[in-house]
Amino acid sequence: MQLRTLGLVVHGGKSRAAEAAEVARAWAARCGVTCAEIDVWSGDGRLSAAEEAARAGHPELVVTIGGDGTFLRGARIAVAGGAAVLGVDVGRVGFLTVVEADGLTDALDAVLADRYEIDERLTLTMCASRPLAIPPGIEALLRYGRGPALPAPQVRPRVHGDPDAGVPLEIHALNDVVFEKLARDRQASVAIFVDGRRFVSYSADAVIVSTPTGSTAYSFAAGGPVLSPALAGLVLTPVAPHMSFNRSLVLAREQRVAVQVLERSGQVAVSVDGALRGVLDPGDWVSVHADPVGARLVRLDEIDFLGRVRTKLGLADAAAAVADSGDAG
Repeated sequence: MQLRTLGLVVHGGKSRAAEAAEVARAWAARCGVTCAEIDVWSGDGRLSAAEEAARAGHPELVVTIGGDGTFLRGARIAVAGGAAVLGVDVGRVGFLTVVEADGLTDALDAVLADRYEIDERLTLTMCASRPLAIPPGIEALLRYGRGPALPAPQVRPRVHGDPDAGVPLEIHALNDVVFEKLARDRQASVAIFVDGRRFVSYSADAVIVSTPTGSTAYSFAAGGPVLSPALAGLVLTPVAPHMSFNRSLVLAREQRVAVQVLERSGQVAVSVDGALRGVLDPGDWVSVHADPVGARLVRLDEIDFLGRVRTKLGLADAAAAVADSGDAG
């Protein structure tokens, strides 16, 4: 990789992340690489992904130091700027991060020497019946456990022959797009369309549209399947639906999922990779589909995905299976 600029995204609340960031800055200075801090939360709020990438000088590599949440912060900017992203783990789960903090220098040396591979991951984008916006007063709900809200998604230019109906939005979701009820006493009542045909209606706490990468995140917690990130598809998972059909639906990459808010529904919040990006009213709809632009994840070694699932989720063999194998004491 011809590495001129490195973008750095750091979990500000972890001392180990701050220490690793100093290692990255020292490496960059030693190697003649510009190091730019990106997605830094300040009183000025946060910028769009494209604005962040431009302000950082369009880095060729984004390095995130933290957990998966920090990785997703960096990935939104990396995808928008055409950069690769390398995740350094100082978190608890770390499905997306691939390097431990003590291996950061070796990892950066490997990238500079072109001793790495790129994992292409499917991302999601969307179009909507209107531009998304966060209404006044919602900020009060975001005060606890979150940083400053992201700006509303920008409207992207419509290209000639673009099959999208509605307003194309500048969104790149690596994990998922979530439609969830905003008020505790009102369900999210939504109709689900697949490729323009109505499939089912839900009254539920939420509906998740995830990528294979995101299948181990919220979708998994809601009972969805684990998909290999090597697959290209979408997973639709309802959360606590008030109906007998409560299974996930796995769709092909080429298929589109549209979510329309029904007349008697409460307001529905739209979150992208865990960040609130807008609020829908009855009658509004959003269509989610595979993004032509995928995420480029740096990989230094072969990744044992199922081994990682087993380790990160604390899976263990059933006691009865161990006993049947003759290994039990």
